[in-house]
Amino acid sequence: MTFHHFEIAALLASILWSLGVFLSYYPRKGPLLKLANLFVLCGIVVLAAFTAKLWVDLQRPPLRTLGETRLWYAILLSAAGFGIQLAWKMLWLQTYSLVMAVLFLLLNALNPEVFDRTLMPALQSPWFVPHVVVYLEAYALLAAAFLVALRGLLLLRRKEDPGEVIILADRLVYAGYAFLSFGLLFGALWAKTAWGHYWSWDPKETWALLTWLAYLFYMHIRRQKKEAAALAFWILTVNFVVLLLCWFGINYLPTTQDSVHTYSG
Repeated sequence: MTFHHFEIAALLASILWSLGVFLSYYPRKGPLLKLANLFVLCGIVVLAAFTAKLWVDLQRPPLRTLGETRLWYAILLSAAGFGIQLAWKMLWLQTYSLVMAVLFLLLNALNPEVFDRTLMPALQSPWFVPHVVVYLEAYALLAAAFLVALRGLLLLRRKEDPGEVIILADRLVYAGYAFLSFGLLFGALWAKTAWGHYWSWDPKETWALLTWLAYLFYMHIRRQKKEAAALAFWILTVNFVVLLLCWFGINYLPTTQDSVHTYSG
C-alpha cells in the first residue's frame, strides 16, 4: 500500500461519516442511533487502518510531511468529535468535527505529496513519534474547543445561555493544554538528543511556546472572570489562529527557511 491509495480510504471514510451524520439527525431512537455511531466509528477505523498499513509499508512513522500530519489530524479530530458525542450527546460538535476532518482529507487529495521511505537522522529518535502524535492530539482537542467557541458566540448572539457550551470549552482546553505541555517537554528531550540542546529559540519552537502561553492566558482569564463567556469565546477564536500559524503558517515565513524543522516541508 502507498499513499496513492489514500483517495480510496478518504472517500470510504467520508461516505461512512456522511451516512452516520445523516442517520444521527433522524428521531434519536436506539437502533438508528447505534447504527449512526457504528458508521462514524467505521470511518475512523478505515483511516486508522490505512495509516497503520502505510506505516508498515513505508517502514517509518508516517509523520514526516505536512500531508501525513493532516492525515493524523483528520483521524484524531474525528475521534475527538465521536468521543464527545458518546460522552455528552453533542451531535452538532461531532458534525463540525467530521466536516473539518473531511476538509483536511480533501486538502490532501488536492495536494498530493511524494512519500518516500527516508528519514533524516534527526527524525530517527524515540521521541519523534510521541512528540508529533501528542501535539496532533492537542491540536485536535483545541480545534474542537474552537468549534465550541463558535457555537457559544452564536448562542450569545441569539441571547441564549451558553452555560453548557463554556463548560465543554473549558474541558477541551484543559485536556488540549495537557497534551501541549507534554508536546513541549517531549520536543525539548528530542532536541537534546538530536541537536545537543533543549531549546534554541527556533521559529517553530518560539511559536509553539506562544501557543502554549495563549491557552494558559485563556485559563487564567477563565479563573479571574468566570462570567465573561463572550471574552472567553473570542480568546479561543484568536488562540486557534495562533495554533494554525504555529502548525503550518510559519512555514511561509522567511525566517523559517533556516529552521531545523524544515524537514516537515
